[in-house]
Amino acid sequence: MRVVISGASGLIGATVVTALRARGDDVTPLVRRPPGAGEARWDPAAGSIDSGALDGADAVVHLAGAGIGDKRWSATRRQEIVSSRVQSTSLLARSLAELDRPPSVLVSASAVGFYGDRGDEELTEASGPGRGFLAELCRAWEDATGRATQADIRVVRLRSGVVLSAQGGALARQLPLFRLGVGGRLGSGRQWLSWISLADEVGAVLHALDEPSLEGPVNATAPTPVTNRDFTAALGRALHRPAVLAVPGFALRVALGSDLASEMVLAGQRVLPAKLSASGYEFSHADIDTALAALLASGA
Repeated sequence: MRVVISGASGLIGATVVTALRARGDDVTPLVRRPPGAGEARWDPAAGSIDSGALDGADAVVHLAGAGIGDKRWSATRRQEIVSSRVQSTSLLARSLAELDRPPSVLVSASAVGFYGDRGDEELTEASGPGRGFLAELCRAWEDATGRATQADIRVVRLRSGVVLSAQGGALARQLPLFRLGVGGRLGSGRQWLSWISLADEVGAVLHALDEPSLEGPVNATAPTPVTNRDFTAALGRALHRPAVLAVPGFALRVALGSDLASEMVLAGQRVLPAKLSASGYEFSHADIDTALAALLASGA
């Protein structure tokens, strides 16, 4: 299979590239810098892309986007977050629709932020959107794939939970504190965390490429979401460290900014991978204790 992938230099993208090549696929990363051997250039801000690299590809994986939780959400940062996703997705979908030989499938990233803060409600792909900046972002992000869908390309909008890896993301930022025994719950700890291990996130991407029954929104989350309080306890157990401290909500709002803290840290979604499970995907890490033990043992 010949696969074109954006966001190939990120933690998830780089691991997807490695997995695709390990199984024998031909992978072409889309890059913004001058391309090297086996790469193709695109510039979403300028609306340009190397269509020749797309033409005849069997599949496209789109993972590009500015980090959502890396900085405070100033007006400028919000615009960067939105444009890096919506503009790039629109360009890619439009370019694929115009090809003489379009790919059969586009797997395009999205996130469980689509559902907003929903308390204890169990959420599947049939659940409606929530409210707030992240929910609106995810709706626009997913809607931007419309041209590809209209061109009869099978589009999978992968709504990922928090991807757990010791090498990057939220878990990697928490590990130093928990190893020192000063980690703890965030706010009340009652908010739900819909998570997925890096191995299963990559597995879900490959499964979405290969499984023709998957189309539309697909939740990429482990089948056992946990509350922040339970996640904190599990991480403490995995590291053999106490995890009894707590960071008050007001302190998080001061440190991170009110909107970011409220929507990303103190809000939660209890998301279930209904379509992924129904399609036969088998999780490597279905529960949080197994996932943390594996991640910490391997350093992945």
